[in-house]
Amino acid sequence: MRLLQKEGVGADCSSLAELELCDKVGIKGHDIVFSSNDTPYAEFKRAMELGALVNLDDISMIEFMEERGPLPEWICARYNPGPLLKGGNDIIGTPEEAKYGMTREQVIDAFRILKDKGVKHFGLHTMVVSNELHVNGLINTAKMMFELAVEVQNMLGINIEFLDFGGGIGLPYRPEESFIDYDELSAGIKKHFEEIMEPAGLGKCRISFECGRAITGPYGYLVTTAIHHKHIWKEYIGVDACMANLMRPGMYGSYHHITVMGKENAPKDHVYDVAGSLCENCDKFAIDRSLPEIDDGDILVIHDTGAHGHSMGFNYNGKLRSAELLLHADGSVTQIRRAETLDDLFATLNFSDL
Repeated sequence: MRLLQKEGVGADCSSLAELELCDKVGIKGHDIVFSSNDTPYAEFKRAMELGALVNLDDISMIEFMEERGPLPEWICARYNPGPLLKGGNDIIGTPEEAKYGMTREQVIDAFRILKDKGVKHFGLHTMVVSNELHVNGLINTAKMMFELAVEVQNMLGINIEFLDFGGGIGLPYRPEESFIDYDELSAGIKKHFEEIMEPAGLGKCRISFECGRAITGPYGYLVTTAIHHKHIWKEYIGVDACMANLMRPGMYGSYHHITVMGKENAPKDHVYDVAGSLCENCDKFAIDRSLPEIDDGDILVIHDTGAHGHSMGFNYNGKLRSAELLLHADGSVTQIRRAETLDDLFATLNFSDL
């Protein structure tokens, strides 16, 4: 996080823990967007203490916050366009089925209420796609938000000062896929900005994306060892990692490329399910994957795990999460997180006689 901060990257936070992480590494103020849902007031309060941009997921949060303390001077509303926008995918769902955000009418009503209560600075947020590799959906999202910003201005006399288009920029997880064309994306957004925002006098509006996956994903690898073979109705390779280390394949059926170290050029003439030891049949990193012949002791590298890896980990079945190592440009390595121990797992338990 400190390395990213030095590069000018901010943080999208959705919990108290993520806010505290920002504080510990010196990310503060408008470099933080606090965008949560079903939020306890203590988390709103901490976000305001750090000077974060507070993004409201629901119009009822206005009354909820005001009953417990002052409203922030800078506030944002999360917009859910519902069936007005054909977006979404298997990960995030279609907008009308997503639990996030407000309708257009609620956004307008929320800003009217907030303006009457003295809020001075306003922003808009949305997120309607996830892991998107085609620019058109992202450009259309930007156009939709520009049009909403102008509508807010026309109806309420409010100038939107910041727009957050959420996450959604994807990764080419599969070898045949390609990275998104950032030049085409930026040119498309710029075109609509100049046509919609600038004529309305909103040319100084700040624009941001939540690019955590795109920034960190390609630079993380899960390293695991083959420890078992199983031959039943299918061929299984058991490894010493499991869903506790990487949940995406089991949770979403997502593809992550796998390299067998030392056999990069060997023929991929075996078909395996690569599985962990969790007591869940979905604990698989690959299903029917063509790979070189794998021997016990082979090192498998699972690619593109820098995002949604350790952060989605858990301790089901008493599994412990692994250490994290940072490889520097000069080849040196720093341990940035140690492996969990059983003492960590049991630290919250009361072993006294009850």
